[in-house]
Amino acid sequence: MSPPRSRFVFVAGLHRTGTSLLARIIAAHSAISAIENAPVPENEGCYLQGAIPHTALDGRPGHYATDPLQHHTEQSPWNTLETQRRLLSDWGGWFDPDKPWWLEKSPINLTRMRLYQQLFPTAQFIVILRHPQLMAAALGKWVTAEPEALLRYGIDAYDAVAQDLSMLHASLVLRYEDLVSRPDAVRRAVFAFLSLEDHDPQIELRDGNRDYGVGQPAEEDAVRRMARWGYAPGGEVHDFAPRIAHPLRSVRDAVSAALEQELQNEQKEQKANIRQ
Repeated sequence: MSPPRSRFVFVAGLHRTGTSLLARIIAAHSAISAIENAPVPENEGCYLQGAIPHTALDGRPGHYATDPLQHHTEQSPWNTLETQRRLLSDWGGWFDPDKPWWLEKSPINLTRMRLYQQLFPTAQFIVILRHPQLMAAALGKWVTAEPEALLRYGIDAYDAVAQDLSMLHASLVLRYEDLVSRPDAVRRAVFAFLSLEDHDPQIELRDGNRDYGVGQPAEEDAVRRMARWGYAPGGEVHDFAPRIAHPLRSVRDAVSAALEQELQNEQKEQKANIRQ
């Protein structure tokens, strides 16, 4: 099988953090091909391949992201040419070979980014976060774990992500809260990260965090660890600059410019309202 001309962009995040929403926005771009109408949950590619074993237990919500057995890095036994070829063979039929980007969205990607970078060196990764308390509240509809346990799970997972990010060549970290409150800025930043012109798919967004009420976490350690992502107790969200890594400075600058332009526009609007 000849190597594809397309490059992978992997969307990753815990369950209930907005991965599907973000993937829909990205996939609407004419330069991006995504898995569609597949006989698997949420069109997730992890179910459509046989290169890396994946059972119902491997991607369990509330468990997989902190399971050492699911954390695949450069040292993974699946870091082989055979794995790469099998993935391309299994996934290839789901993508348009004429489009420059192939989008794969599976929550389990969160623990496979370093392995995928080894298998596909030109791949880029987009990670979406959500306030750990609100993620826990939303995930609580799916699993029986206590909110405190799910909160610890989310924070531990984000700490592991932070370590993996330092090993990635091209990654962008966003937050669900910014996606729903500043969709234009986040969308432009995403497409700038992929060196693509902006495209607005006109997808209606709503803030799902409003569906949940959360209290104050008791542990000071949890408060401190949430703060690195701009999250505070009680579901509060503070300013956070999306983290961007890319070999090209022009791409990094374009992502930053997309975000800063939106802030400048907001400031101008606020000043105009004050004058009125």
